[in-house]
Amino acid sequence: MTFDWSVIWDNTDRFAAGAGVTVLLAVTTMALAIPFGLLLAFMRLSRFRLLRGSAAAFVEFFRATPLILQIYWVYYVLPVFSDILLSPMTTALVGLVCNVSSFNSETFRAGLLSIRQGQWNAGLALGMSPAQVMSRIVLPQAVMRVLPSLASTWVSLFKDTSLVSVIAVADLSYVSLQLRAQTYRILEVLSAMAAIYWLMGYPQAKFVDWLHRRYKVIE
Repeated sequence: MTFDWSVIWDNTDRFAAGAGVTVLLAVTTMALAIPFGLLLAFMRLSRFRLLRGSAAAFVEFFRATPLILQIYWVYYVLPVFSDILLSPMTTALVGLVCNVSSFNSETFRAGLLSIRQGQWNAGLALGMSPAQVMSRIVLPQAVMRVLPSLASTWVSLFKDTSLVSVIAVADLSYVSLQLRAQTYRILEVLSAMAAIYWLMGYPQAKFVDWLHRRYKVIE
C-alpha cells in the first residue's frame, strides 16, 4: 500500500474552510441553546400547567429522538406540511439548537432545583421580589453549578455537528467525504479528518476536565 499525503497539503484551504464551518455551527448553536434552554427550564418550573406541559413535550421529544432524524425531518418533511423551506445551514442550526436546548433545559432545571429553599425564603424576607431572588441569588449560583455539565454538552455538540453533512452543509465532515470521493485517497483523507477533529476537540475536553475539578473544589 502506498500513501500520498500530498492530497492533504494541496487541499488545506478546503479543510480549513470546513473546520471554520464546524466551529461556526458549534458556537452559534450554543449561543442560542443556552438562553433557549434556560427559558425551557423556567417553563418547566412554571406553576402554569400549559407552560409546563408544552415545555416538557418539546424537551422529551428532542431528547428521545436521534439528532440525525431531527435534521432530516426539518429539511425534508417540514416543507411537505408547510411552505417553510430552509437552507441547509439554517436547517442545521434549527436542528442543533432544538436538540441542545432540550438537554440544556434539564441541566438548568437541575441547577435551579439544587438551590435550597432557605435561600428563597431569606431573599423574600429581605423584601426582594421573586424575580429579584431568582436573578440575584438563585440563578448565579445555579449557573456556576451547571457550568461543567454545559461544557460537557459543548464537547458533544462539537462532535455532533458532523451529522449536518447529510444535508450537504460544508462542514469538516462533508468536505472530507467529498474529497475522499474525488481523490479515492480514503486512508489519507479520513486520517486527516480525524486528526483535525482531535486537535480541535482535545483542548476542549481537557478544559472540561479542569472545570469538573474546579467544580469539586467549589463544592
